[in-house]
Amino acid sequence: MIKDELLNIGFGNYVVASRIVGIFSPNSSPMKRLREEARDDHRLVDATQGRKTRSIIVVDSNHVFLSALQPDTLKQRFMAEKGNEDDKE
Repeated sequence: MIKDELLNIGFGNYVVASRIVGIFSPNSSPMKRLREEARDDHRLVDATQGRKTRSIIVVDSNHVFLSALQPDTLKQRFMAEKGNEDDKE
């Protein structure tokens, strides 16, 4: 069985780290458009628990996750997971 590493995106919500395409700041116009398109296509997952969206996570299935954590925080967690994965090999 293959074990996928999970990335904590806040409030007990997780995404499979190996499927992440990118982590973005939500403030630019293209990211706002991406969010709206994902919402219209039922591909949006809001994991903010009612808080302000601080990052947008895009995965390889073209789903879009909203997180209340800063992109830098998610990057640090992602890199920590990547480091743990390298240690196991």
